[in-house]
Amino acid sequence: MDGIGARSSPGAFGPGAVLLRVGRVIWIGVIALLVVFGAVLAMAEASITRMTKVRLVSLREEGRRNVELLEEIEGNLPRYLNSVYLSVMCVQNGSAILVAIVAGEIWGEIGITVASVAFTIGYFVAVEAMSKTFAVLHSDRVALTLAPVVWLLGRFLYWPTRALIGLANVLLPGKGLAQGPFVSEESIRWMAEVGHEEGSIKEQEKELINSVFHFAETVVREVMKPRPDIVAVDGAQPLRVAQDLMLKHGYSRMPVYRGDLDHIDGLLFAKDVLNALHQGRPDTPIRELVRPAEFVPESKRVGELLTEMQRKKFHIAVVTDEYGSVSGLVTMEDLLEELVGDISDEYDREETRIEQLPDGSFRVNGRVSIDDVNEALDVELPQDEWDTVAGLMLGLAGEIPKEGQSVLFGNIRLMAEKVVGRRIKSVLVTRETPPEPAEEATDGATGASGDD
Repeated sequence: MDGIGARSSPGAFGPGAVLLRVGRVIWIGVIALLVVFGAVLAMAEASITRMTKVRLVSLREEGRRNVELLEEIEGNLPRYLNSVYLSVMCVQNGSAILVAIVAGEIWGEIGITVASVAFTIGYFVAVEAMSKTFAVLHSDRVALTLAPVVWLLGRFLYWPTRALIGLANVLLPGKGLAQGPFVSEESIRWMAEVGHEEGSIKEQEKELINSVFHFAETVVREVMKPRPDIVAVDGAQPLRVAQDLMLKHGYSRMPVYRGDLDHIDGLLFAKDVLNALHQGRPDTPIRELVRPAEFVPESKRVGELLTEMQRKKFHIAVVTDEYGSVSGLVTMEDLLEELVGDISDEYDREETRIEQLPDGSFRVNGRVSIDDVNEALDVELPQDEWDTVAGLMLGLAGEIPKEGQSVLFGNIRLMAEKVVGRRIKSVLVTRETPPEPAEEATDGATGASGDD
């Protein structure tokens, strides 16, 4: 007999038959070891690809074992993952070839087919499904445990994988496995949506995650209080005037101007007013208590402004347009509301933003952003040129509309419900059902109707 390829007749005995059986046992043992190693590689791949830098920081703070190796792997992920992928291919193909050889030795050609199909099904269940599911459920523990295995593979297989990827790049130009990012904004949004559907993430948490990405794209112009709504005081007036305005509107900070709003000298703080009044100086000119104001362009990103407010320790800024004119006022509360929603206190007067009416239409405050309207009403109004629904209506109408005047965008009708001066206070938004196409004549010439 010659090696494993020689088959003995059934019932054969003797030293040769014993050696043959021993050889089969050895090869079956090798197959089992390859399957176990394949399961280890599958768990390593699933757990390491789910690891994030944020999670690594947490594991380091917990003092977990092998976290240094895991950080090195995550720092050069393509090198180590390519080594894992090459090992997976070798294990899968090697075990499948050995199964075919052993099956052919025992059962012949039919046995090769049956054993190969059975092995493929079993390998998928045990290695691909069970092992990877376990790794996903216990990603931290598995990643830390198998980090030395992945690190060793990355060391020993670095040059072979690099050579093979270089060959692949020659055949098909590319750079192999990209450095990242491995987790994109879209994938995080998708994971938040799936987590919400499965009950692991609450509705408020999902909205907060989406708000974080929207926050990074928002500019100051979209969140500021517009110029017509600014409550300011002339610096030449006595403190009694500022006191009355602050009590009337409930503001603790107020811009102080000289002549008009385009000449703002600074800000007046309520605590400075109270201190001066307590000292018996009600006729003191406001300009004597003015503090410096911060000015920001309306095109500034709100994320950058929030960071600047934290660093410089100010809570309110004057917003200017490209010509240097004052276009609005923005507070830290305005920025935070973009993340967590409306923040109200006992002095705020509730103002309905979007209200559904019995007839199916919606009453929308003119200052509501088009993005909020699109989300709440599930429509697609244009928001490239306008920020608010009032601005959209002004743009579509081409003039300041009168109350009751309406414009149509697609099948969405916007009607100016309340107009005060040059401002649209509220808009009625209605979906109009498109007219059904006229039925074509079934007999006679097309378009013909009535009797000849």
